[in-house]
Amino acid sequence: MHDPNEPAGDAAAELSKHDALAGAFPATTEGRLLFAIAFLFSIFQIATAAHLLDPPSQLVRAIHVGFVTVLIFPLLAAISGKGTVVRTFAWGLSVLGAAVAFYQCYEYADLLVRAGDPLPQDMVFGVIAIGIVFAAAWVLMGPALPIISGIFLAYCLFGEYLPSPLNHRGYDFSQVIDHMAYGTEGIYGIPTLVSSSYIFLFILFGAFLEKAGMIQLFNDVSLSLVGARRGGAAKVSIISSALMGTISGSGVANVVTTGQFTIPLMKRFGYRSAFAGGVEATASMGGQIMPPVMGAVAFIMAETLGVEYHEIVKAAIIPAVLYFASAFWMVHLEAGKRGLLGLPRNELPSARAAIMEGWYLLLPLAALIWLLFSGYTPLFAGTVGLGFTMLLILGSSIAIGLPSMAVRVIFWIGLGLVAASFFEFGIKVVILALAVLIIANALWKGGRETLAVCRDALAEGAKTALPVAIACALVGIIIGTMTLTGAANTFGQFIVSVGGTSLFLSLLLTMVTCLVLGMGIPTIPNYIITSSIAGPALLELGVPLIVSHMFVFYFGILADLTPPVALACFAAAPIARESGLKISIEAIKVAAAGFVIPFMAVYSPALMLQDGGALAASFGYPAAVAYIVVKTGFAIALWGAAVVGFAAVRLTIAERALATIASFSMLAVLPLTDEVGFALGALFAFLIWRRAKAAEPPATTPRPA
Repeated sequence: MHDPNEPAGDAAAELSKHDALAGAFPATTEGRLLFAIAFLFSIFQIATAAHLLDPPSQLVRAIHVGFVTVLIFPLLAAISGKGTVVRTFAWGLSVLGAAVAFYQCYEYADLLVRAGDPLPQDMVFGVIAIGIVFAAAWVLMGPALPIISGIFLAYCLFGEYLPSPLNHRGYDFSQVIDHMAYGTEGIYGIPTLVSSSYIFLFILFGAFLEKAGMIQLFNDVSLSLVGARRGGAAKVSIISSALMGTISGSGVANVVTTGQFTIPLMKRFGYRSAFAGGVEATASMGGQIMPPVMGAVAFIMAETLGVEYHEIVKAAIIPAVLYFASAFWMVHLEAGKRGLLGLPRNELPSARAAIMEGWYLLLPLAALIWLLFSGYTPLFAGTVGLGFTMLLILGSSIAIGLPSMAVRVIFWIGLGLVAASFFEFGIKVVILALAVLIIANALWKGGRETLAVCRDALAEGAKTALPVAIACALVGIIIGTMTLTGAANTFGQFIVSVGGTSLFLSLLLTMVTCLVLGMGIPTIPNYIITSSIAGPALLELGVPLIVSHMFVFYFGILADLTPPVALACFAAAPIARESGLKISIEAIKVAAAGFVIPFMAVYSPALMLQDGGALAASFGYPAAVAYIVVKTGFAIALWGAAVVGFAAVRLTIAERALATIASFSMLAVLPLTDEVGFALGALFAFLIWRRAKAAEPPATTPRPA
């Protein structure tokens, strides 16, 4: 049950400080029991997604949170090697979590009848449910999110005593508990709905592809494409992390998986440890904003805004390309400054050979992307993608043992027809095919090893989902407070009042809120909290709704790169063997585009392919898109040169200052600043071209014989 992708030794011990669930399931009786519970958790989620089990949505959410709270306490105690007393207490809390889920299921019909008028036992179980969720989040993620959620809960109970306009009309204790612990507004609200359906399936999808070797495929393709170019090791990191983002919804998980390979590679070829860690952290966090399959927040955003998933992808595509292009440019300049060449061609794998060997791993990813962009729901797409992945993994194991190539081709054609028949006959065809493949694999040794890999992927996927799931449950307290008290309007009006004087100040206030919240809480609750407050307020100030939510999303991600907490950077620290703070500083430089793109999109929504903005009104939508992309790209190029201090030649202080002024002139939204920025940028380019030409060695002409 050990994950081969896990870091070993000291690195694993250091990583566990930043990821409490970094270790494997213990090889003990207790560990095997927890493994079995995690396995059953995944089976339950798959069964409900495929409608093999079809309980009401409220029960799915309650059982989902029940599994999460049952697992977190004893699993953390077991992985961290706590003593008998602590483990016994952990199992006691686990039993309470199970009791809450059982009560929700057993009393479901009666709870509907007495909604708004809870009995004493309802109050008891409601308090236990809220307390268990708070405790689970605290032990797994630290105190920040529980404290913030606790403040909101206290506001529900005591906000009537605050001065106007912060006060509310007051709510009875039973009303607050009923609102938060039952129904669809508190811990079982929309975040938990999304966690228990889309997010869990996509995490399982990623876990299966990782077990099947997708990380190695990404690394081999990246090495083949850019490994031989200047600074190729860092460019490999950016491409492989961007690709990894298509199957991983967590930037920190991305750092830990791809970083094990890319950070040592960058260091070996001359990059500073801090810079190597910063590149990996920046690229890994960018995986969450990289279409076509983005991070978990994208699915929550689509659900919150009531739009199809491809609308979110459309808004994200240009900013994501600019984000990664910026990171690519920064490492290119750093390599040029330090004279870092690419890897020898004879040491690089072949992309063609890698794809020929692992082509089948790309099929479920391609199917998932096609379904998401064809208007199917993320739940449907995730279920189908996961089913196809399992068919391929189990089918590959069978195909290896077939006697000839002709038989193998016939087998794959037949399996392909079975998969295609899903669209005509439904999920039961795939389930039947999976059952046949499982039986066939169980009959021989190699097949049993494949089944063990699938079993491990199910358990590991459930473990990986725990932080996201508990964060979604706890952040429901904040959403519940907003809906019960109308607190979002109070805070939103403050942002609107600031924006009445200056939209930029409102955006700055929203950005700071995201970065501060992000110091202690993950991207998902950060987005949910801030978008609930700032989204409607920015809409009132004329910012398109998707743009305002993407603004919050971006800065929620960048919070994981920003000191002093910088979770992604500290996750990279044990691999890079460097201070997390130093890595964070380098990551901010590399991720500079991420800090300016959201602001530019607000003033020019065409950057996110949205209507609106003065530019589109004056010149038309296509021209506005082309102009803003060129302007942003040029500004990023100048900023990179200024930060690194290199552009064909090493820059003087005056040249770096000129590049900085030119870059910021194009980012400012003031009359004539674009013209000034382009003019200064052209002057900078001319000066560098002239210096580079002067530095070239003179061409030697052969002497006449």
